[in-house]
Amino acid sequence: MHALAPSAEYPITDRNRLKRRHDRGSYDRCSVHAILDAAMLCHVAYVIDGQPFCTPTLFWREGDMLYWHGSSASRMLRHLKAGTPACLTVSHLDGLVLARSAFNHSANYRSAMCFGTARIVDDPEEKAAAMRAVVDRFYPGRSDALRPLTGQEAKATTFIGMEIEQASAKVRAKGVADDEEDYALPIWAGVVPVRTVLGEVEPCPRLIDGVAPPPELGLYRAGRSLDEGLTEAQHAYEEG
Repeated sequence: MHALAPSAEYPITDRNRLKRRHDRGSYDRCSVHAILDAAMLCHVAYVIDGQPFCTPTLFWREGDMLYWHGSSASRMLRHLKAGTPACLTVSHLDGLVLARSAFNHSANYRSAMCFGTARIVDDPEEKAAAMRAVVDRFYPGRSDALRPLTGQEAKATTFIGMEIEQASAKVRAKGVADDEEDYALPIWAGVVPVRTVLGEVEPCPRLIDGVAPPPELGLYRAGRSLDEGLTEAQHAYEEG
């Protein structure tokens, strides 16, 4: 028997249903994945003993699985042995929107919110794959050129995995939306675009002579947006 293909949309429940501005939201996998794949940094929220925590961390996606890593000394690890509910979010600021009234000032953005059960990756094969993926997801093929991890390094690193059970995306990508009567006011209004642009590389001052930049660094060439580099790296990682 063939496995059923995943639905184009994530299930919609009270947990991920948008409460307002439904016109900006979507639940389809392609929209959610595109926002996730254009990012390197996420925030993971969870509750420990009644106290909320929100942790910024690097993450990556493999299908409907999200992974991130943490220190073995992290306070949350003892709560992840059996799994704990978590919410992982990513957001991109794309523009500052200045309107003719304070009420209509806004921002252009893309955001994704993913819900699931976070758990420690303790299967040896899955952890070994994560050790490579945390590098190769962003720099495809780079792990082959690196020195092997030491046993102490592997022991000190913990990976957390979470299957996306529900998710939603929310996007604002338009100009000024003033009240109709306000367009006649002599007040400047418009959008200031926001982009994270990559700069020139800064080689380590202790590089051995003759060591050239690796080919995967071409994804992050100067002048390119970070979004584009990360998205292309994800595609290369999936194809590799």
